[in-house]
Amino acid sequence: MSRKDLWNIAEKGYEEVAEYLKTNDVIMIPMGSTEKHGAHCPLGTDSFTTMGVVEAAAPIAKTCYTPLIPVGYSPHHMGEVKQGTGTLTFSGNTYRAVVYDLAMSMIYHGFNKIVFVSHHGSNSKVIDDVLRRIRYETDCFVCWYKTPTERAYSLVGDIFEGPPEETPGWHAGEVETSTAWAYNPRSVDMSKAKPDRTHAPRWMGPAFSKHDGSGMVTFMGAENIWVPMEHHEYSDTATIGNPLRASKEKGE
Repeated sequence: MSRKDLWNIAEKGYEEVAEYLKTNDVIMIPMGSTEKHGAHCPLGTDSFTTMGVVEAAAPIAKTCYTPLIPVGYSPHHMGEVKQGTGTLTFSGNTYRAVVYDLAMSMIYHGFNKIVFVSHHGSNSKVIDDVLRRIRYETDCFVCWYKTPTERAYSLVGDIFEGPPEETPGWHAGEVETSTAWAYNPRSVDMSKAKPDRTHAPRWMGPAFSKHDGSGMVTFMGAENIWVPMEHHEYSDTATIGNPLRASKEKGE
């Protein structure tokens, strides 16, 4: 295989990138994270899932991608001080600046369709204004693709089995455990895998409840309150769902 047949631009020379641009002005930019997951899953679970999708899509779409950005917006996964979770996070301002600079670098070279790809849901929380800025300033097509989870998996719903009573698996559950397992089998330790559910932060009191990993809580039967919570306040083990349903085959 020659360099022109590789899809990661980091593995190409500049002449191959210029040649590619003669026929395709689309570029994928994988946006990962390094953060606390269930004890059985690696910190890079979301990065592995993102790259698995990008690497599979590239030869099908004959579309190049940039190297992975392995740090995301993950302040709620930092855990308690000195707990040692290993999470890395950008602030919202830094993250938006990274997104902007990456897009503008690609636009400068002639890419006119920027497809950001991310599995970490919270990366999507802070980027609407910067995506609009990129579009308004350059007239480039820019979009943000979020890979499937148990909460929204119309494209792969026939693969996964978890019922609603296991909560919409959200974090280190059936999907994420499977995809991390498929991408890097050595990174998953199933001897540590245990199903778990969310709960409202205990400091909120009995009028509040919580059924998934979103920023929403339910108050007096209505889910209409968004609260800036820490992940460890509503997820004791950083597992939301049932990882025991996971398999390497499902991940592939």
